[in-house]
Amino acid sequence: MDEIKDADQIKNEVLQKTAEYAFKNILAEKAEDIPFEIISGIKPQFRCCVYREREIIRQRVRLSMGQLPRDAVYTELEPTQVVHVIPCACEGCPIVRFTVTDNCQNCLTKKCIKSCAFGAISATKKGAYIDKQLCKKCGKCVASCPYHAIVDIERPCKKSCPVDAIEIDENDIAIIDSTKCINCGLCINNCPFGAISDVSMMTNVINTLLTNDNVYAMIAPAIEGQFGPDASIGVIKNWIKKLGFKDVYEVALGADAVAYREAEELSENFKNGKKMTSSCCPSFVNLISKYYGNLVENISTTISPMVATARLIREKDPEAVTVFIGPCVTKKNEALSLYIKEVNYVITFEELAAMFAGKNIDLSAGECDENSATSYGKGFAKSGGVAAAVLKVLEEKGINEDIKILNCNGIDECKKALLMLKAGRLKEDFIEGMSCVHGCLGGPVNLKAVNESRKTFDKYQKNQNDNILKNNVSKKLDTIDIHKVSKT
Repeated sequence: MDEIKDADQIKNEVLQKTAEYAFKNILAEKAEDIPFEIISGIKPQFRCCVYREREIIRQRVRLSMGQLPRDAVYTELEPTQVVHVIPCACEGCPIVRFTVTDNCQNCLTKKCIKSCAFGAISATKKGAYIDKQLCKKCGKCVASCPYHAIVDIERPCKKSCPVDAIEIDENDIAIIDSTKCINCGLCINNCPFGAISDVSMMTNVINTLLTNDNVYAMIAPAIEGQFGPDASIGVIKNWIKKLGFKDVYEVALGADAVAYREAEELSENFKNGKKMTSSCCPSFVNLISKYYGNLVENISTTISPMVATARLIREKDPEAVTVFIGPCVTKKNEALSLYIKEVNYVITFEELAAMFAGKNIDLSAGECDENSATSYGKGFAKSGGVAAAVLKVLEEKGINEDIKILNCNGIDECKKALLMLKAGRLKEDFIEGMSCVHGCLGGPVNLKAVNESRKTFDKYQKNQNDNILKNNVSKKLDTIDIHKVSKT
């Protein structure tokens, strides 16, 4: 009996096939063959029919090639939007939002029927019945039922969205409003049918590697633990070089520089009585920009570690092509929105793994390159890591101000803190905002769950030096206003 593939397996198979053909420079001819190679025969494996399955894979191939899904519907579409719905996959979501359960007692008062202004509820011998075609999803029947026999089951994608950017259209297809979306990727993880995904830059990167000898990789510190307990950053660097990259830099280097500059900025703001937020997490910055506009001036003007690392590379090689590799889809949005001239491409750990598979890189062993950043720079990958690094710099510089910091672990905590700041009731002086619970280790496109990767990450983090000021890279960048950026 054939193994039934889950959504992650299908996504990874598509990425691997796409990467393989891109490296062989035959993707244009082979793209249409991928759905038939992944789903052979005529028996469906995970949907109603094999034809729908192949269409879903076909749209995933488009995303893996940097193209948007066909037939996707948008209320608004910003050019920097990276999270998208695959309509043919979303169409199979079986949720009927309002459902009468067996708790219905077929009572005589018929409060549910009386509460419905649309005539969608009728009485049967077995109890109340809701006509899906007439129901307008107002929810009054749920509130009126004395037995709580009517349940409201919200679509997982919509329920998971922290900013209400997802709506369901008349055809029961999810629609993402990019003017509201912060590209956090929570909906990607929470869609049970894999109908929401991020658009990829992977084939652009592969094509560049095939034609340019000056491509640099920048790897996020959360990568340790993603490829197994023995895969340190030093080992992973060598694997990445085998893909054709000229060199590989740790983004934790940029994090050391950010900690140095952000500590100076925080100290100055503290003296002036001004509250401040971190600027490292782009989803957190998007949240402030789109929903707490009057707090934009409180965002740290220090650039993110990704951009800092790109600038460090370009300081040495002005002709460099830079590729960020991390666990975050919002980094694609950050690069496209503001820094595309400095961070040329962004790919995820999933896409990196597909590139390894597509080029048959042996991941069983390898030489270990040296590590460069501090344990605090690496610590940016964890919730609380930014704050710990900033406080460490203040300590090393002998600044003993009583600065209070609030670590926000996930968007819900971020929203509460921002509301307090907006109302002038925030006791702390600095908000460290991480949109993902557990920080980047809990990112939406990690290869491993936090409980699998955290132990390995912690092991390698402890082996780093701990003095940020002695790490000279932290002093190389001038403080850069986040608004003074290279836009497209």
